[in-house]
Amino acid sequence: RSAYLVGQINQNIVGVRNLLNMLITVFVRDLLTVIALVALMIYRDPFLALMSLLIAPPVIILIAGYKRRVKRIARQGVDLNSRVAQGIQIVKAFTMEEQLSRKVKALATAAEERANKMARITARTSPLMETLGGMAVAGVVAYSSYRVIVQGGSPGAMMSFLTAMLLAYEPAKRLARLNVNLERSLVDARMIYEILDTPPRQSDKEDARLFNLGNGEVQFKNVNFAYSEPDEEGSPVIANLTFAAEAGKTTALVGPSGGGKSTIIALLQRFHDLDGGEILVDGQDIRDVEIASLRNHFAYVSQQPMLFEGSIADNLRYARPDATQDEIEQAAKLAQAHEFILESPQGYDSPVGENGVTLSGGQRQRLSIARALLRDAPILLLDEATSALDNESEAQVQAALDRVMKDRTTIVIAHRLSTIAKADKILVIDQGTVVDQGTHDELAARDSGLYARFNTLQVVGSPNNIKPKKTPIHRKKKASQKA
Repeated sequence: RSAYLVGQINQNIVGVRNLLNMLITVFVRDLLTVIALVALMIYRDPFLALMSLLIAPPVIILIAGYKRRVKRIARQGVDLNSRVAQGIQIVKAFTMEEQLSRKVKALATAAEERANKMARITARTSPLMETLGGMAVAGVVAYSSYRVIVQGGSPGAMMSFLTAMLLAYEPAKRLARLNVNLERSLVDARMIYEILDTPPRQSDKEDARLFNLGNGEVQFKNVNFAYSEPDEEGSPVIANLTFAAEAGKTTALVGPSGGGKSTIIALLQRFHDLDGGEILVDGQDIRDVEIASLRNHFAYVSQQPMLFEGSIADNLRYARPDATQDEIEQAAKLAQAHEFILESPQGYDSPVGENGVTLSGGQRQRLSIARALLRDAPILLLDEATSALDNESEAQVQAALDRVMKDRTTIVIAHRLSTIAKADKILVIDQGTVVDQGTHDELAARDSGLYARFNTLQVVGSPNNIKPKKTPIHRKKKASQKA
């Protein structure tokens, strides 16, 4: 989920920042100090230096055990702290505050438990180092005193060695404690690199070439696709789909929800890779060309229009950064968006808020259409482009789209059949395959067809208003009633 991903990345970045701070301000300084003082101890008395370093193996073993526990707990903590609640309006509308509060409280309690475990593990390093360090210092003092008193050793050499040892004790203790904290930050670094190193599902081949646009003909040949992981088997969304969208003409896709229409648009733009078959644009397999060069020739209006933080003009310029203000306004006029933009406080410089929160659904959709018109691409992809508009606005925008679609290869998805009545070819899609095709008049005339049923439902307005056909059983029943 996007919120989880953002939450995880934020925590990982803080961990990496702490890692860099520790490395620069503590680790390097204390490590160099310990190395220099240990070297002096070895120079003064190798045997005593060996005695004082006998505590190193048990410290390393115990710290390694702590680090393994820290690694596991740190990952669990990042996972818990990344579970951010979304959709506050839905929460309020359905009075879900209490149950959401319980859920957040449970997450907070679990996160607190793991934080306390982490604090306890970190705190254990200090008593460990104090105990083992005290034993080492006591042993060294006792043995060096014996050598001075009994064997006539040099008191100055003993004091010099003890001074170096005691000076090395504090930075060594900090390094032991730092080792545990370092492992916690390394977990964040590993997690963020796991994200960065994730290979993209759709990437260019090594020998991918630039896409060369011809007349804009699109062909699907025996295409199969399922939404599943590479090592999993999923139910096919597209099954042996074959059709052609002729260049410069409008091809409409209709059918029941979940039939695979939007997936067809996504596959054409190579948002997913196929499980089988091929998609050709002007005879070129889209897997053999550079993705960016292919998508540069598409103008896309999605079913759920997406706007970005910034002004209205900024959002429109995403389609074509070099567009002039006149071109932006012309596209907005064609999409019936110019008037409400001028009514905004700052006109085209008005901020739209996060995902267009300051605009209505119809306004967002009109801006999405204007963005597609501004791109001026030879292949136009419309996924329910007018679904959020009122009847008057839809008629105006549809008239503008009809002008723009002329001489362009257009693939349009629509549930309102009135918007595709003029399409050159209509494909009826059901369960990921073409079950019927033809013009509006041809399909509407087929009484038994799926398209004809959709057309009847929309013309009548309600299934309840459709009179059932009189079957022989009905006629017999009516005749018996008369008798």
